[in-house]
Amino acid sequence: MAAPHTLQRLQKLIWVLIYGGLLTLVLGIAIARTDEPTGWVLMVGGGVVAAVGVALIAVRARLQADSQS
Repeated sequence: MAAPHTLQRLQKLIWVLIYGGLLTLVLGIAIARTDEPTGWVLMVGGGVVAAVGVALIAVRARLQADSQS
């Protein structure tokens, strides 16, 4: 059981991680053309961050909101 505001905060965090990770991954791809080591760091970091966001979707799916009774 989780409070509704906690679930909303988790949902916002999930999307920030997914979109931020994907943006960083794409930036890493673009930078890898001129600076390969930095590009790889950004690609791996962005991929990991996006994967954490996707994993949190599964966590969010298992959480239930507190009943208001």
